[in-house]
Amino acid sequence: MEIRELAKEEYSAALDLAWEVFGVFEAPDYAPQGAQAFYASIHDPDFLAQLRIYGAFDGDALIGILATRSGGTHIALFFVRGAYHRQGVGKQLFFRACRENPTGQMTVNSSPYAVEVYRRLGFCETDTEQTTDGIRYTPMLCVTRRSDCPCKRTRCERHGDCVACREHHKQDKKNPVYCRRPTREEKRQRRRLDSE
Repeated sequence: MEIRELAKEEYSAALDLAWEVFGVFEAPDYAPQGAQAFYASIHDPDFLAQLRIYGAFDGDALIGILATRSGGTHIALFFVRGAYHRQGVGKQLFFRACRENPTGQMTVNSSPYAVEVYRRLGFCETDTEQTTDGIRYTPMLCVTRRSDCPCKRTRCERHGDCVACREHHKQDKKNPVYCRRPTREEKRQRRRLDSE
């Protein structure tokens, strides 16, 4: 799998993917007005001019996208083809966007379908679900800070180790490094995982 920033001429393929995945996984949670508003937004030249889009490729096939705006601090679009869900595609796109983020924090207005995905990436809800122009969303924030962990970042204290550090721990069990000191319960959980 290759993750890279898309050129402007590749944006139409990215937006087609976004609309296709939206139709399958998110549109059922929206009123028709919300689906129309989403379609209008992804075809608005002013909106598109603000985006920086990253793509995940399986060979030559575009399988996922993540678009940021506001200098890389807000996720505007995040879609992965259904056949590639739960295979780490979204996580790799998120890591790539994080590397380009200068502030150490990222926001998103999550669809109802994606709230749990964002939680697994380290986001916390900052407000309750809202609806604007028929689009349902939950405002979320992922706060990071510098540390001496492998990823040089950590998730908010509510969630413990970041995804990169957990991956590092899986690959290098003899030299585990964590974003912060684990609680007793987390130590027990890690021992249980290590024995599997």
